[in-house]
Amino acid sequence: MPLSEHERRLLDQMEKALYAEDPKFAENLRKTHRVQIDRLRTLLGVLGIVLGVGILLAGVATSWAVIGVLGFLAMIAGGFLIYGAVTSRQGVSNDVDSARPRTSSVAAHKGGHVGQGGFMDRMEERWRKRRDDRGEI
Repeated sequence: MPLSEHERRLLDQMEKALYAEDPKFAENLRKTHRVQIDRLRTLLGVLGIVLGVGILLAGVATSWAVIGVLGFLAMIAGGFLIYGAVTSRQGVSNDVDSARPRTSSVAAHKGGHVGQGGFMDRMEERWRKRRDDRGEI
């Protein structure tokens, strides 16, 4: 059942209020997490693990440690292939338009708001605030 016009306006007002109150939380709510699996790499990884177990057992049966080590390394390589095949991609959902412009740490120093700055940007901003609060140059 679609929302009425009044309900849509209320929802928009609540969304704007949430964004104004806590923009970081609102941004995290808007992001979607998608997991993509590369089937070929997964198949190669499983094949590598199965072959590695076979080579490892052959090394144990023949008492040659080198063959056993090679089998173990093949299993590790297969595990890494499987791990690399499953990637998590984080993106912004398409149904909500981003109304807030992103600014850099330079703009934040001049009084703007830091958007998606990294760890170093946040640390620099904290350092600047401390210096400004103490009155240092």
